[in-house]
Amino acid sequence: MCGAKATTEHRRCIRCRRRLRKSSVDGLGPKCRARIRRAARANVDHPQWQIAKASEALELGAVFPLRQNRVFLVVSDDGEAVYRTAATGQCNCPAGLRSVRCYHSVAAHLVAAA
Repeated sequence: MCGAKATTEHRRCIRCRRRLRKSSVDGLGPKCRARIRRAARANVDHPQWQIAKASEALELGAVFPLRQNRVFLVVSDDGEAVYRTAATGQCNCPAGLRSVRCYHSVAAHLVAAA
């Protein structure tokens, strides 16, 4: 199709579903982005490296909600796979299948906690 342009910009916030005035790559509105950053700073239950990787995934727009901020799709580091994860800690990535807390579930937890 000539003239068709693929965009990854979001028109609504992925957390609260409000219309965004400016389209953003990460899919978050300014208030939700601030809430998630506050939740990341206040979170002491997870190792710092997982919080950093989860924050990076959120900033890159690699987290997509499926069901009312309870179940999410999270893209892997290399972009090869997409994992289904819940804010409660379940994830279908290799680490999550071994019952190890992964940064995918930390990212889902940050969005749900904000």
